[in-house]
Amino acid sequence: MTGKKADKFLLINLFALIFIGLAMFFSASLGILARSRSTFYSILISQFALGLPLGLFGMYFAYKVHYKFWRKYAFYIFMGSILLTAAVFIPHIGVIKQGARRWLEIGPLSLQPAELLKFGFIIYFAALLSWAKRRSQSFKYGILPFLGMLALMAAILLKQPDTKSFILIAVTGMAMLFLSEVKLKYILSIGTIAAAVLAGLVFFTPYLQSRVETFINPSNDPQGSAYQIQQSLIAIGSGGIFGRGYGQSIQKFNFLPEPQGDSIFAVIGEELGIVGASVVIILYLTFAMRGIRIASRSPDAFGRLLAAGIVIMITAQSFMNIASIIGVFPLTGVPLVFMSHGGTSLMIYLTAAGILLNVSKYQQKRI
Repeated sequence: MTGKKADKFLLINLFALIFIGLAMFFSASLGILARSRSTFYSILISQFALGLPLGLFGMYFAYKVHYKFWRKYAFYIFMGSILLTAAVFIPHIGVIKQGARRWLEIGPLSLQPAELLKFGFIIYFAALLSWAKRRSQSFKYGILPFLGMLALMAAILLKQPDTKSFILIAVTGMAMLFLSEVKLKYILSIGTIAAAVLAGLVFFTPYLQSRVETFINPSNDPQGSAYQIQQSLIAIGSGGIFGRGYGQSIQKFNFLPEPQGDSIFAVIGEELGIVGASVVIILYLTFAMRGIRIASRSPDAFGRLLAAGIVIMITAQSFMNIASIIGVFPLTGVPLVFMSHGGTSLMIYLTAAGILLNVSKYQQKRI
């Protein structure tokens, strides 16, 4: 084995993403300052005073603790995340924001438990598949447990509604099944069923219909459902090759909805240009490639599936955000990992990155 040091390339890549993310978050948040000083300070506290320090602590803890620790408590972490996510339906604890019941408020603290559910699912599913070993390739030990977990999470997430989290979990789970060498016909069957369910949701859910229609025809209703994509494209287009300069975005003031949230990549494109936006994309790509390399060199199945699940979830969510902002995917509202506003998201994903760094300490050399 390579010793007990984390993968330096991954570490540098991670801190580059975190540094750029914090810098761009602060710049994008200035657009909120122009609208509401109290909201601006609330956002800064959530990100810099809660999400960042707790996330860095979680990252350090996860880096120091052997990754097999998570296998021991996988079931309890998953069930705890299920109960927390379901708790959003409890009156006076779960709160509605922007038409969705996705948040818990306990005193001054607010958190989105679906972020923890993503994390809990990856840990438990990795533990389950590694426990089943070769049997995980069968329908009974691989597909059936996944369908049961998916049904349970769908009942909670789609009721909120939080379709994007459900899609990300389903995609990550299918990728983990593929890495467990489950028969391709089973995975394709699940994909077909998931696509049919998603099509049904779109057909019966007005807000999803609106997003799909906007994706097909982004010039339709520019002051309504297509407003965000129109303003995002204007921001990116006005940035040109090298951008307006850090902090110089115009669209973040009174034009982009939530510039510090899921529109942050548009601010990156406007201020840093195509060059800066490309650097961010390359950093996510290199994170994915390095992460998969670490997963493939893990000494056991649990480490391989755990690392792969973390990498796939982070990469899929990040590129889903980027693709929706540049108009090649329907708007989803998912945050850009390490960059968008969300104290819970930042805390969870930094902790997950710490686990990945720990797995990298035990990766085996290839001859």
